[in-house]
Amino acid sequence: MTAIGVALRIIAYLLQAYTVVLLIRVVLDWARILARDWRPSGIILVLANFVYAITDPPLRYLGRYIPPLRLGTIALDLGFLVLFFGVSFLIRILFYLSYTV
Repeated sequence: MTAIGVALRIIAYLLQAYTVVLLIRVVLDWARILARDWRPSGIILVLANFVYAITDPPLRYLGRYIPPLRLGTIALDLGFLVLFFGVSFLIRILFYLSYTV
C-alpha cells in the first residue's frame, strides 16, 4: 500500500469517527426533546459541548442553503441528512481509492 493509500484510509477513519459524533448529536438532541428538564452535567456536559462544537459549523452552513422540511408541526432538518449521507458517501469513495492507489 502506498503512502497516499494510507493517508486516504486515515482520512476515511477520521470521517467515520465524525459520523459517530453526528449520531451522538442525534441522541443528545432527542434527549433534550424527550426530557425537557434534563441538563447534562459533569463528563456528559463536556462531551455535549465537544459534540456541538464539532457539528454546529457544518450544520449551520448547510442550514443557510437547505431549509427544513415542514411536515405539519414538525420541521425535519434536511441539512443533517445531507451532511450525514455526504460524509458516508465520501468515506466509501476514500476507502475505494485507498485500495486502488
